[in-house]
Amino acid sequence: MHKVSHENAAPTDPENYSESLLDSGYRCAEAVLLTVARQHKIESPLIPAIATGFCSGMSQTSGMCGAVSGGILGLNLVYGRSRADESAGKNFAAVQRLVAEFKTAFGATGCSELLGCDLGTPEGKQTFRENKLHVQCREYTRVATRLAVSLGDEADE
Repeated sequence: MHKVSHENAAPTDPENYSESLLDSGYRCAEAVLLTVARQHKIESPLIPAIATGFCSGMSQTSGMCGAVSGGILGLNLVYGRSRADESAGKNFAAVQRLVAEFKTAFGATGCSELLGCDLGTPEGKQTFRENKLHVQCREYTRVATRLAVSLGDEADE
């Protein structure tokens, strides 16, 4: 974990901050990870690059929602292990809560299930555009951000 003082203050409204990152061109997993990292003043040249392949349902393969994946990556920054002899218990518990609460909110965690289309196909991409499904992705990103920040903040308590 690379904790350093970040020149940008922690976001005062993480959900809106992640949404503004989406508006500026970042994708779901990147936006959530960046927000959690900044919330905890964690900076690394690997952020947001390590999240890119998780965007759009694991690179448009119908995998887990990128916003959830970004939240998991963010929780790994806060609770992840630095040594093999450390417990993964707090990390696993936080990730399990994130996934369960997201699933309770939306009924699924898979990108295709959430959007009702497969972003890996031309038809799915067309459905995404025509139905303006990016609006749903914004909500998934906001909720995943809220959950990850909240669960990560418990580490500071």
